[in-house]
Parts: sequence; C-alpha cells; structure tokens
Amino acid sequence: MQAAPSKAKVLIVDDHPIIRSGLTQLIDREPDLAVCGEAQEMHTALRAINSLKPDILIVDISLNGPDGLDLLKNIRARDPHLPVLILSMHDESIYAERALRAGANGYIMKQEATDRVLIALRRILKHEIYVSDRVANKMLSQLVGAGSGAANRSPMDGLSDRELEVLRLIGEGHSTREIAEDLHLSVKTVETYQGHLKEKLRLRNSRELMQFAVQWAVRSDSASGNPRR
Repeated sequence: MQAAPSKAKVLIVDDHPIIRSGLTQLIDREPDLAVCGEAQEMHTALRAINSLKPDILIVDISLNGPDGLDLLKNIRARDPHLPVLILSMHDESIYAERALRAGANGYIMKQEATDRVLIALRRILKHEIYVSDRVANKMLSQLVGAGSGAANRSPMDGLSDRELEVLRLIGEGHSTREIAEDLHLSVKTVETYQGHLKEKLRLRNSRELMQFAVQWAVRSDSASGNPRR
C-alpha cells in the first residue's frame, strides 16, 4: 500500500483569533497542507518555529508588540531559507516591497479571495515569489524606469521600517509610552523616531503628525476593505 503524501506544515502568526481560525479551516481542508501551530506575537512565534519546524509561515504585519517585519528580520537572521508569506490588511503599495526586501517570499492582502492564499502558499513552497499583479507591475515599471522616477516618489517611501511601524501605531491611537512598551524601546527613542517622521513628512508639530497618522491609517483600512482595528 502506497504511503499518503506528507503535508506541508504551516505556522500562522496573527494577533486576530478569528483570522487564525479562518486560515486554519481553509488550509486544513487541503490534501497537501496542514496547520501545525499558531502564534500571536513575535517571541511565541520564534519558539514555535524552533519546536514545530514548519515548512512555511503566514505572518501578519500587525502583531502584539514588535511587528511582522521585525519578526521576519529575526527569522532571516536565524534561517535565511524558511519560506514566509506576509498576509496583511495594510496597503501593499507601501508594505509589499519592504516585506520582500526584508526577506519575505510573498505578500498578499487580507481582502484577497481565499483561494489566492492557497495559490500563494503553493507557489512559495515551489521556491517562487508571490505578489499581486498590481505590485508586480509596479516593481517592473520601477525597474524599467530606474533613475527617472525619483522626483515622483512619495515621502512615505523615505521612511525606515521602524519609522513606518511607529507611524502605524500612532495612527492606531497608541501613546508614546505605549509605543515604547510595545516595541521594547525607551520613550526617548520613540520621540526621536517621531521627530524623524515630522521632518521627513514635512509636518510642523506633534498634532499634525497625529492627524497625518490617523488619516493614513483610515485610508489604508478603507483601501483594504477592513474597519479600523
């Protein structure tokens, strides 16, 4: 009797229990995929990787504490080859390229049809990169027109990953002290990042930074079809 083919083990890292449950139900119905575990923040995820030895990860950008990009960088420092799919509610035009630069093997928005998640997982397991057609076209256009579009870049493109993370948390209503606690940074360090944000985004004061962050968060959520967190 021929042995049943082994299933690829998937670890889900997301701070929403409903999302984790929905992904588990979706994946466990497949003949070639199975969820081996779940985590809702970076440190639990790193422990799960060590103990469960997953074949691929699904990681959300927004986690409790350090975000998905921080987790991705930690994973890459330990294992350059572990496949990671970023699944996020955040605007792919801002986050997809950052995720790929940080070592992700794919990026998909949460409002995509569920079958796209399965397609993305299978492509990545075949050592391919998965992004939406929109992101692929944007990256190709930038490659073809390299050096000619610098004047048209958004100020958001000039933010570091940490600055973007701080901006996201401001937009979600976190205070400076809360951001410091979430990211395991000092209040002074967070204030320095806020100063960089005001300078790079040409904002005059903290009130304008707060307004910009909230408006940006609302636009991102509207674009993704998700309500505010």
